[in-house]
Amino acid sequence: MIDLYYSPTPNGHKITIALEELGLPYTLHRINLSKGDQFAPDFLAISPNNKIPAIVDHDGFDGQPVSIFETGAILLYLAEKTGKLMPVDAGPERKTVLEWLMWQMGGFGPMLGQAHHFNFYAKDKIGYAMDRYSNEANRLYGVLDRRLQGRDFVAGDYSIADIAIFPWTRTYERQHVTIEQSPNVVRWRKNMFARPAVQRGMKV
Repeated sequence: MIDLYYSPTPNGHKITIALEELGLPYTLHRINLSKGDQFAPDFLAISPNNKIPAIVDHDGFDGQPVSIFETGAILLYLAEKTGKLMPVDAGPERKTVLEWLMWQMGGFGPMLGQAHHFNFYAKDKIGYAMDRYSNEANRLYGVLDRRLQGRDFVAGDYSIADIAIFPWTRTYERQHVTIEQSPNVVRWRKNMFARPAVQRGMKV
């Protein structure tokens, strides 16, 4: 059994989708960010950067409980634990999954998060920040669109790379992204939404 410490954000949905795709049983523990649950000592013990999500796998290494924080690390752990959603053997296919997973973590997620914040949540509307991050968000959608040209999924077969990227596209309007300019992303999003496990994961 896996304990998932969670809030319904793009990063949280990465892990619910992965767990649903893998068919792994999990218990959900809601972290109320507005109430500051992320700063509780018990949560910081498993997620020292006070960010969701985090997991505790009670059947971890050598059958012992193990905690993991950071979504990229969690996705890699779950893929390696099950031998699914990522090539097992070293080679170009595994390398490509890792590249696009890191692309999401290092750029797509952080930049879209900033665009979302300055366009939607910030009390003071700072034109420079809104333009900077919205322009970068549109550029990154263009990178993704070119990658998906002639491909069903980002790294060949369906993988944790798709799972990591997809939830961040949920609120493209708030990122001020003109998604019609990325027709391959539109197609890919439709195919992702059609997956039952993705639907279940996004509803959590």
